[in-house]
Amino acid sequence: MEHLIIAPILIPAFAGMLLLLEVRERQRLRRLTGLLATLALIPVALGLWQQAASGDIGVYQLGDWRAPFGIVLVLDRLSALMVLLTAVLALPALIYGSRGDDRRGANFHALFQLQLMGINGAFLTGDLFNLFVFFEVLLIASYGLALHGRGPARVKGGIHYVVLNLIGSALFLVALGLAYGTTGTLNMADFAVKVSELEGNSLDLARLSGLLMWVVFGLKAALFPLYFWLPATYASATAPVAALFAIMTKVGIYAIARVYGLAFSGGALAGLGRDPLWILALITLGLAAVGVLGARRLGEMVAYLLVMSVGTLVAGLAWSSPAAFGAMLYYLIHSTLVCGGLFLLADLVSRGRGELADRLEAGPSPVGRGVLGALFFAGAIAVVGLPPLSGFIGKVALMQAVPAPVYWLLLLGGGLIALIGLSRAGSTLFWRATGDGEERSLDGPRLAATVALLATTPALAIWGEPVLEACLAVAGQWAQPGLYIDAVLGAGESAL
Repeated sequence: MEHLIIAPILIPAFAGMLLLLEVRERQRLRRLTGLLATLALIPVALGLWQQAASGDIGVYQLGDWRAPFGIVLVLDRLSALMVLLTAVLALPALIYGSRGDDRRGANFHALFQLQLMGINGAFLTGDLFNLFVFFEVLLIASYGLALHGRGPARVKGGIHYVVLNLIGSALFLVALGLAYGTTGTLNMADFAVKVSELEGNSLDLARLSGLLMWVVFGLKAALFPLYFWLPATYASATAPVAALFAIMTKVGIYAIARVYGLAFSGGALAGLGRDPLWILALITLGLAAVGVLGARRLGEMVAYLLVMSVGTLVAGLAWSSPAAFGAMLYYLIHSTLVCGGLFLLADLVSRGRGELADRLEAGPSPVGRGVLGALFFAGAIAVVGLPPLSGFIGKVALMQAVPAPVYWLLLLGGGLIALIGLSRAGSTLFWRATGDGEERSLDGPRLAATVALLATTPALAIWGEPVLEACLAVAGQWAQPGLYIDAVLGAGESAL
């Protein structure tokens, strides 16, 4: 079990390389390879969560080079939770994509696996430079996935996405250069120790490095004013790609939580950027709610709902208490899975409406209107936070943990605005529909993948108490950065 921590990186890496070598015409083999690799991530992620749930922090030293000089992977409750969430989201998305979407462009399955490699690596790395490396791996794969299927809308949205993220990558390198120049290390634990000892000009440079990181992570998380690329990119992407991309914003939020919780939790830089993060999160929440109301397509509406969740989550993170962080994690799980399912549902609706697709205009009735309507109703209730589903539990937990009236107002007001927008969408697509759509029957595996993701919201409600307790346990460990630092640097000392 010692080497299990590297499996979430190696499995998709080897599968991606194998898929690049496989003959493109043998689509069934490529699908089988991708599905088996993605399926294998679930027991691996469960095993890692079981290891981390004990409270011990695992450190894996690649090449047996001790920290802080060597590359380390770190498994704590937070990283294990994020790897498990990625695996649970990825499998239904890939099942959906294997029903024909993968034929719309080259190397879909290879890019999908490389995307998973980058995401899992970002969650597990204990080094700032390797966080940059895994960011680049997942971004390069996401560039191809965002353009998968071609079309002018995808190209337009993809160009904005690529350009902004290239700028973000350049800023990240500058931030890393400043961090290394002032502390002489990029190991997160060692950086956290050394940054607290800085003073004078070195302290100012470290502060600038931290602020640049917040800009980069805010771009990855789609935080105001850097979220405008997301609705167009996600709404124009194919459904399985958009569903997988639901975890992408969480990579940015995770990076903020990890670096903030370690390097800027104490010393002269304690609380660096907290107030701006709080303000930007509230603005993101409010503007995204307006975007939901003004959306003209169902996919675009779901994208704005995802941005709303970003504002909700970052505000909870900026409050920086263990209770708020635990509630935020519960809401993070809920919003990622539900938004992923709604992206798939939007595609199912659009397939039977001809040229109208998912545009919010009265037109042909989508096939399986009763089933899809029920799924839409459940997803809408969950995503706006109405009882009795998981969104309601998450919002109540956040409001209890973050006693800020302005946050409550935006959380509840944004939910009301989103409810109005979703009600309009539901009535247009299902109640005012006329005639029959082009497709005569729902695709079974596509429907099953959609149901699998949307079914997580009643499951999270039924088992809300143990899930919330687990999230609070994750938060409790996160709030004690000394445990992480001692585990990483102590493992390096023990190797001497």
